[in-house]
Amino acid sequence: MAQLQERIYKIKYRGAVDADGHILEAADCWEQYCEAKYKPTAIRVKTDAEGYQYFEINGTPSRVSRRGQPFSTIGNMGKVTREHGTVNLRLKYGDELPLGAMDAKDRVRRLDLEGLDAAIIYPSLGLSWETECDDAAYAQAMTRAYNRWLIDWCADTGGRLIPVAHLSLGDPVAAAAELERAVKAGCMGGWVVQFVMNGKPHAHPDHDVLFAKAEELGVPIGIHPSLEPQWALPGRYKLDYVRKQPFFLNVTASDSIRHALVSFMEYGTFEKFPKLKIIILEVGAGWASYWLDRMDAVYDTVIGRTLPIKRKPSEYFRRNVWISADPDEHSLPAMMQLCGEDRFFWASDFPHPDHTGDYMEELEELADKLPEPARAKMLGDNVRRAYNIAG
Repeated sequence: MAQLQERIYKIKYRGAVDADGHILEAADCWEQYCEAKYKPTAIRVKTDAEGYQYFEINGTPSRVSRRGQPFSTIGNMGKVTREHGTVNLRLKYGDELPLGAMDAKDRVRRLDLEGLDAAIIYPSLGLSWETECDDAAYAQAMTRAYNRWLIDWCADTGGRLIPVAHLSLGDPVAAAAELERAVKAGCMGGWVVQFVMNGKPHAHPDHDVLFAKAEELGVPIGIHPSLEPQWALPGRYKLDYVRKQPFFLNVTASDSIRHALVSFMEYGTFEKFPKLKIIILEVGAGWASYWLDRMDAVYDTVIGRTLPIKRKPSEYFRRNVWISADPDEHSLPAMMQLCGEDRFFWASDFPHPDHTGDYMEELEELADKLPEPARAKMLGDNVRRAYNIAG
């Protein structure tokens, strides 16, 4: 496994925690950690006759994750940008990675070099497979396998790499049971993707069993974007015109999580579970003020009579919701002032290629613009409170 040569910048401020750092999980983690029943069909990375890697999901070759994507590019942060670098789709998964993208000890070393206290850990390949899975039992088995592997991967890092459990809403009862098991084993919360395999909104009452369990355990539920199935793509344009437009799909993927936030107001979830913590990940934060203003405005109209909530949506946001921001977001200081400085933190998205590699310099520039104590809250205090992290 070759390591990329890179310059790692150390932030001048202390106490920072990365709210959404990714790792390239072991390609065989599902096969190694799943129950015996699922081993023959576990998620795995294979190589086709032309030398390209592809996913096999439930015994079937992927229609999306194939011909080297995303395996050869998923660790390319800063290596290939608009201005330089070339994409080699024959590069094997795990080759030519930045420090800490795959090995836990190296990741702790990277934290030291960057001046970070800790990182909340999310997967890379694990953001791909649910787009092609409609088997709820299989999905639960694969999330259980990944969670077991992740807990072991983070185990010897002194609490600096913080595991969060992958959950699937295809079977919310099973997801609630897995959240409880995973939290007892060391996870500090759970997360779901931005769509549900049966098409139900995230806050649909069928999912209340998971929200009740999260409230009982006192841990957050994150909503993190992944590859989307074609049925979940924006419906106003025909698929023929958008399925091969990565810019359009990448930029608009954030819409789905904003829709999820609206669903929590529509179904009165925060009224039922006043201590539930929801975390919105990797869709930026600059939209927050407009979105809250719009929800509050509709709440005050006759349409608001249809909602089973007693407060304006913005009030629930300030009590129940956190958002991770990209370090290069110029509007974040304004969002913290308008929507509450307790509700925002930063995230690197390391080592994914849809961001450049200058996130530590950008984070320091962002922190420079914030007064204390807002700076300390954005850098680390807010994410510690959301995830119950000591420190």
